[in-house]
Amino acid sequence: MHLARFNPVRFAHLPTPLEPLPRLTEALSGSPGGGPMLWIKRDDCTGLAGGGNKTRKLEYLLGDALANDADTLVTQGAVQSNHVRQTAAAAARFGLACEVILEHRTGSDAHDYNRSGNVLLDELLGAKLRTVPAGTDMNQALAELAAEVAERGGTPYVIPGGGSNIIGALGYVECAMELVMQANELGLEIDRIVTATGSAGTHAGLVAGLAMMGADIPVLGIGVRAPKDVQEANVFRLAQDTADLMGYRERVTREMVVADCDYVGEGYGLVDQGVIDALALAARTDAILLDPVYTGKAMKGLIALSRKGAFDGETVVFLHTGGAQGLFGYQTVLEGRL
Repeated sequence: MHLARFNPVRFAHLPTPLEPLPRLTEALSGSPGGGPMLWIKRDDCTGLAGGGNKTRKLEYLLGDALANDADTLVTQGAVQSNHVRQTAAAAARFGLACEVILEHRTGSDAHDYNRSGNVLLDELLGAKLRTVPAGTDMNQALAELAAEVAERGGTPYVIPGGGSNIIGALGYVECAMELVMQANELGLEIDRIVTATGSAGTHAGLVAGLAMMGADIPVLGIGVRAPKDVQEANVFRLAQDTADLMGYRERVTREMVVADCDYVGEGYGLVDQGVIDALALAARTDAILLDPVYTGKAMKGLIALSRKGAFDGETVVFLHTGGAQGLFGYQTVLEGRL
């Protein structure tokens, strides 16, 4: 797969480490089958203003934006969006303006949620923020904001929530290639990859990349928002479209897309004790900092499934998509519950 033809710009710290999780593996070894052997792909270490999975996507999206002479990045996300932080950082890195719509998706009026964490970093990085109520048609809002930028004489480049379109998903086609190469160098046979699945780009890019390589490694997405049928349909569509861009659409089959959406809890960005326990266990075993919205829920699912024996005897790679900066927006929620 010749990804250079898509002209990505390079600013991520790659390759990210692939490391064992010995103490978490031991902590989850209590099932009758002994549990999984856990490794972690550290995409929290991609380097852009704290890193995270969106940085890989933004290498391709920024390449496209610059090729189209854009001077303003326009995007959207929830109040504590990791994607927005990384997009604001990418704009600053390349001297572009950044206009952002933040959706009050959780309904929280806590000061730390609305002013600290990623929001503080968005403003520090120079993004211009506006907020809208939960349930707003974000695609329409993005189109209207882009039109405003154009009316002022700017050249907007619209990035969907999560950077999750076929251009952004190429970042995770590349990650799949990188991960397989690292595993080969280590002599590591991966039985499964587990990651959070939300806006679908990371999950879809991995599925497409692995399918195009014929790597035969299943990916399990732990859902953070949508019901299973909706999430799987979104991932499958984007995975096929991404593979189609490379000329390999037929290699992505419906059976390759699996999401477990039983660990969402009460809704997107809403934290329950299971998430808090997962945050604490990851931190207190292998010193891994997760976030409350994505990786914390994915780890909650990984822990629960491991304890049920779902991964007994497997070598499982947890793809860490970053987001620990968002912890500071959840101080009120976490205090007294850790």
